[in-house]
Amino acid sequence: MIGTITVMSFKGGAGKTTIAVSLAATAFQAGLKTLLVDTDPLRASTLSLSARTMPGPDHLVLSPGALFQNGSTASRAGYDIRIVDTPAAPKADVAAAANCADLCLVVCRPTFLDIAAVLASAEMIRQLGRRGAVVLNQCQASRGNHEPPSIRRAREALALTGLPLAGVIGSRVAYQQSVARGLAAGEIGSVAAATEIRSLWDYASSLLKDAGTQTNPAHLKLVSA
Repeated sequence: MIGTITVMSFKGGAGKTTIAVSLAATAFQAGLKTLLVDTDPLRASTLSLSARTMPGPDHLVLSPGALFQNGSTASRAGYDIRIVDTPAAPKADVAAAANCADLCLVVCRPTFLDIAAVLASAEMIRQLGRRGAVVLNQCQASRGNHEPPSIRRAREALALTGLPLAGVIGSRVAYQQSVARGLAAGEIGSVAAATEIRSLWDYASSLLKDAGTQTNPAHLKLVSA
């Protein structure tokens, strides 16, 4: 049975595509047969992975309504993991993508409007009976062991959504460079960015392992080592 991660946000500009492409490339690096499904009319994920010049995740453009059938097709084709990049609207399309997910990752920046949008995402995830978590994206870098006040405030606000925090991703040029070439951060030599994405992938894959959705549990042991 294939595992599906839907990357979502009702707020545009949160960085869904960067997270989706980064996770797909990281999963591929870990040895998983990976499919990124682009349901966003902007086709940013497709453009990103089309720019990749080395072997990498497969990618496919689909309407959100075709995701359910695609899950069966991808499973028969031997895919281990499916990453779904979504539009910010309409709500029905986001709901269709979330409803096919084993894990919904809600991407938001540490701003008032982004965090407010997470409340709507969290409510949808609860209504659909899906598992969800938040990725705090484009964050100011910490200095030493001191977390910026904006991140502390965001953590406190996000706790009210009832969704756990899956990871904190910094605002780094490396992410802009990597997504422009369809690469994982580690593939362009950024240790800090690679560590952040690897931590996020480890969190997500551990939840998939708990749910028993992966066809090859040994792969999950590999990425969690």
